[in-house]
Amino acid sequence: MSTNYDLIVIGAGPVGENIADYATKGGLSTVIIESELVGGECSYWACMPSKALLRSVHAKKAADRVGGAQEAVTGEIDVAAVLRRRDSFVSEYRDASQVEWLESAGIDLVRGYGRVTGVRTVEVTTDDGVVELTANAAVAIATGSAALLPDIPGLADVSPWTSREATAVTEIPTSLAIIGGGVVAAEMATAFTGLGSAVTVIARSGLLGPMEPFAGELVGTQLEKDGATLRLGVSPTAVRRNEQGDVVLELDDGSRVIAAEVLVATGRTPRTDDLGLASVGLTDGDWLSVDDTLLVDADTNSDEQWLYAAGDVNHRALLTHQGKYQARAAGEVIAARALGKPVDDAPWGAHVATADHGAVPQVTFTDPEVASVGLTEKAAQNAGHHVRSVDYEIGSIAGASLQADGYEGRARLVIDEERDIVLGATFVGQDVADLLHSATIAVVGQVPVSRLWHAVPSYPTISEVWLRLLESYGRPRS
Repeated sequence: MSTNYDLIVIGAGPVGENIADYATKGGLSTVIIESELVGGECSYWACMPSKALLRSVHAKKAADRVGGAQEAVTGEIDVAAVLRRRDSFVSEYRDASQVEWLESAGIDLVRGYGRVTGVRTVEVTTDDGVVELTANAAVAIATGSAALLPDIPGLADVSPWTSREATAVTEIPTSLAIIGGGVVAAEMATAFTGLGSAVTVIARSGLLGPMEPFAGELVGTQLEKDGATLRLGVSPTAVRRNEQGDVVLELDDGSRVIAAEVLVATGRTPRTDDLGLASVGLTDGDWLSVDDTLLVDADTNSDEQWLYAAGDVNHRALLTHQGKYQARAAGEVIAARALGKPVDDAPWGAHVATADHGAVPQVTFTDPEVASVGLTEKAAQNAGHHVRSVDYEIGSIAGASLQADGYEGRARLVIDEERDIVLGATFVGQDVADLLHSATIAVVGQVPVSRLWHAVPSYPTISEVWLRLLESYGRPRS
């Protein structure tokens, strides 16, 4: 194996793989470094296993909400079968197929822990010793993020779960306390309630706070219908295990919650500890700020243009698909700069991640689903836009009533009245995830609202909500 490459990528998750792939396709020699499994967090401990757990829960609920199908569903969820299906999606926690893909793409792999030791130099600690690598063009950091453990007395001593333990669970606990109210907390509350745990969610700031307020309200209502307990507006002050082995959480309102296990879902921290960033004027443990070409912002890097960071580690949008979007731009711009080719770094150009600033799509796989893109009404107002929001009850749509008996959900468009474009959209309801890409295209393309009237939704589908939202907003004036 060579020790000199055009590009060195640290982190072989989906982001790192895409940086390396696009740079390789651009004509560069690349090597990728990974200390765990090739495929990263998303493949083994986040996106894929969590959605595998949730899918069985959603499928049963969907059948239960349709007369005729409801009568055919007579048993409970087979938890063992759910876990076996989850295991199939994580390839039994083996990465052979991912390694084969790297080989087929012409990307070298070094297994070990990589540290930057200077400009374009990386040291890798492997099982066989230390390997020194040098890059002709660039080094890209794609090490992602890890669960953040809050500083609560006793919490670390009770062996709390993070998202990793929750998605890799081998036995469903009788009860589960979840600290946090974000996406991970809400999704895992949905999954474990559906799989038979007595779930208590402890969320100081409520559920899904950064989203439109009705998203958290509708998800919370359904969680309570399903048997979960919501403790909103309170925080744990101390955590311990009792003599029976259960976790006892003391709350700041004087009450307590007792559960078999506790899951901490209070945010993420960058995986930049001990990366050697001090050797190039940065700080280990910090998020890496980047420009729109994913070049790290630092005085030591401004002239040399060699250090890049994509995915969670740059804190722009902590979502796998958004990290991969950044990675495609990063891989291509690294190759272009290395080979002296033109760089298209204007907004929405081939070599920038412009969408990070106001066109980020996200699906939260709760019940009901939450699909959103762009700015919320509050965020748009705070940014100084003159907006008007329109809402519509999705259950009033013919396609929704066919999808599920008693369908409940809501949609919102946030419209910039000065520019006649959609700044944001949120859909909350069963099976709304596939509505999101049309909204994303409208936001990214800055499609005039007057033109959206000519995008006719098919009947009878849930997508007819687009027509009802436009009708609520009003026909364009001639």
